[in-house]
Amino acid sequence: MTAIVWCKTQIMCLMVLIYIGINYIREGNNLEKISRKSNCNAIFNAFFIISELAVLFDGITACTINYQEQVPRVVNLLLHLGMFLSYEIYVTVLFCYWVSVTIGISKRKLVRLAYILPNIIAMIFTVVFLPEIEFVQGEFTNYSMGKSVYICFTTVAIYCILTIAVIIANYRNIPKKKRQSLATTLACIILIMSIQVMNPETLISCIAVVMITISIYLNMENPAIHGLEHYQNEMVMGFATLVENKDDNTGGHIRRSSAYAVLIAEKLRKNKKYKNLISKDFLNNLLQSAPMHDIGKIGIPDAILQKPGRLTPEEFEKMKEHPVIGGKIIKDTFGHLYNGEYENMAYQVAMYHHEKWNGKGYPEGISGTEIPLCARIMAVADVFDAVSAKRCYRDAMPLEDCYNIIKNGRGADFDPDIVDAFMENKDEVEKIYYGQNNI
Repeated sequence: MTAIVWCKTQIMCLMVLIYIGINYIREGNNLEKISRKSNCNAIFNAFFIISELAVLFDGITACTINYQEQVPRVVNLLLHLGMFLSYEIYVTVLFCYWVSVTIGISKRKLVRLAYILPNIIAMIFTVVFLPEIEFVQGEFTNYSMGKSVYICFTTVAIYCILTIAVIIANYRNIPKKKRQSLATTLACIILIMSIQVMNPETLISCIAVVMITISIYLNMENPAIHGLEHYQNEMVMGFATLVENKDDNTGGHIRRSSAYAVLIAEKLRKNKKYKNLISKDFLNNLLQSAPMHDIGKIGIPDAILQKPGRLTPEEFEKMKEHPVIGGKIIKDTFGHLYNGEYENMAYQVAMYHHEKWNGKGYPEGISGTEIPLCARIMAVADVFDAVSAKRCYRDAMPLEDCYNIIKNGRGADFDPDIVDAFMENKDEVEKIYYGQNNI
């Protein structure tokens, strides 16, 4: 029982983590059965396991350091090494997690190496200076001091600074909810670390681990949140499919046009001009918003939508009302969702995807960059699929003619940058067209 006293805080923290883990696995499995896909973030899974290891080593060392006569020094040193390394890996994986859910993990090897380089250096020095650790007798409990301890704290500080740098560099592209969660995480780390540095005897680092894990789980990785997103997406696709059927279009316009839009956005993201405009959340929101671009057609009479011939001027004016109808439907239907960024993009895509770069589009006749980026992307994707698919009033056009329509519209109907991104990736466009890649 005496041994438990030394590590009771760590035991309680470990029990909380185990409880969260059980719920995470159970609810995640239930959601996977419903959605038929995994909703787990692999980096969070690794983060969660390392969290438990860090708290476990913290608890064991909090106990054994008070039994130095019974526990050989080499054993205590090895246990402390496990604790130091697990905490250093913990903050590294935490940083990688935040990068993954905000700006996305870079595909460049040098950038990925930069993510973990401070950790690699820290672990090397932790091992080198491990024998110099001193076990200090405190008023209530023993604790360790030495260069390895300072290296561990320094590693935490470095990754806090790197996280702050990521926030500052990408502030506009990080949704408010994620910024708040990031701020909470940093505040928790800084507070607990400050207390631990000023009073080494407190041994409360494990509390920070639990608080951060709970915050991420509740705000970011809770399967219940992913479940709501799944049902929302199902509802969106249900609406979109209803409109597609009403438009007498059974050729998969929603699937293809959405895939074209995401392909364009992914290619634009590689352009320095758009690097800070197209974030990971932008891509996710575009993928969910694109199917809603023609939702307003639900308010257009079937006689116009399904007319086998050319529309009269009066009928075309009626058809031109569908962007405004769609925007209103989205505002009325999705205006109270927790994801304001998604709702705003869905509105912009529906409302402005028929605007033209030269200002001769509808419904508002805005031009250039006044047109939201997501709508400019959708305009190219929508037109290409419209002319390349069979409709009730005409056959599908040959692909080369479809490309020429997009190319000839560069700088007039369409944003030149978006046309260039589309035309430079014909191979991937045709994979989508032939159903080989749906993104």
